[in-house]
Amino acid sequence: MSSRNKRIGLLLAGLAGLLVMVAMATGFFDGFGTPAAASGEEALQASTSERAEHDSAPPGSRLASLEEPDAGEDSSNDEGVPVRVLKSRIGSVSSYISATANLVAENEVKVLAESEGRIVTLKVEEGDQVQAGQILATLMRDEAEIAVKKTELRAANARNAYERALQLVAEELVSQEEFDRLGLERDVADQELEEARWRLKKKTVRAPFNGRITLRNTRVGQHVKPGDDLFTVTDFDPLIARVYLPEKDVFGLQEGRDVRISLKANEDVSFFGRIRQISPVVDTATGTVKLTIEASEPPAQVRPGSFVAIGIVREHHPTAIVVPRDAVIRELQEAYVFVVAGGVAERRSVILGLEEGRRIEVVSGVSEGERVVISGHGGLKDGTSIRVVSPSKAGAQREPDPQPIRG
Repeated sequence: MSSRNKRIGLLLAGLAGLLVMVAMATGFFDGFGTPAAASGEEALQASTSERAEHDSAPPGSRLASLEEPDAGEDSSNDEGVPVRVLKSRIGSVSSYISATANLVAENEVKVLAESEGRIVTLKVEEGDQVQAGQILATLMRDEAEIAVKKTELRAANARNAYERALQLVAEELVSQEEFDRLGLERDVADQELEEARWRLKKKTVRAPFNGRITLRNTRVGQHVKPGDDLFTVTDFDPLIARVYLPEKDVFGLQEGRDVRISLKANEDVSFFGRIRQISPVVDTATGTVKLTIEASEPPAQVRPGSFVAIGIVREHHPTAIVVPRDAVIRELQEAYVFVVAGGVAERRSVILGLEEGRRIEVVSGVSEGERVVISGHGGLKDGTSIRVVSPSKAGAQREPDPQPIRG
């Protein structure tokens, strides 16, 4: 029985301990429940207060917290269509009659051998500048020099005989017939001497005029004959081009009119020229008129034979209002541009004048200094909000004015 009683006692003790733990647990939650609830309310109030403070904060601080642009930036048109612009300006513009031709040297000759012999010296090479009369090459001179000495002796003898006869004829010791014969022999001997000296000179090859050696066709030791091509000498000043224009394009053109010339191999190389001559006749086979164009002080890169583009000035406006070609939109018979006006695009119908390169003359519709859209106008309409971007880059694309027309 004692064993059973012990088990009952232990069971009762366990139940009592469980009741005590339940009571303690109940007291713990009751003690901390209120503070926990209070903490939740305070957190809610704090959150509400923070939201109120945030809503009352200056707009700039809210933009900064959202990583928007700084307050210093003009963000009024941030939603506008991005465009690039350039200002219209006063500039020169011309219209041209275009043609192509080869520049050639007006003075170019082949220097031929005028005597037979072997080349013993060469004094110049291709590319060398030469002056009129400068020695280019020499042929062997021995035979010609011997011929000169022989004729000098013959001429001296003939002159002496004539002088002796001149004294004797006064004394009537020599007949007039003999005297005339001696005079004739003297004259013939003098002519033979001049011929021998002339032949000796032909052993020296000289430049016919100032210019440059553009071709050398001979070498030392070569045996040449009269007529053999030895050198080509070219005078680079002037260079000319011959163009053939329809008769209708020649009306109004005058000799002396300026033209612009540019290399087809490198159009950045351009220079002036002038109309030197207009043919007085029309080619009946082609209906064209020949114009001779003379280049004025061409750059060093220009060589005889260069293929060039020639622009003959037909009309010139030195003080026109010009805009970039990219600014003009053409639709059927209408042309218009978009002008920046108070943050929006304003569509302007324009009347166009002359066009040259990337510049177009605006006769009416745009004033000097107005900003016209050159990029981004594909989706624009009249009144569309716009945002100007990269003005410096756009400005860098401005095309320089051409050189002024001189006449």
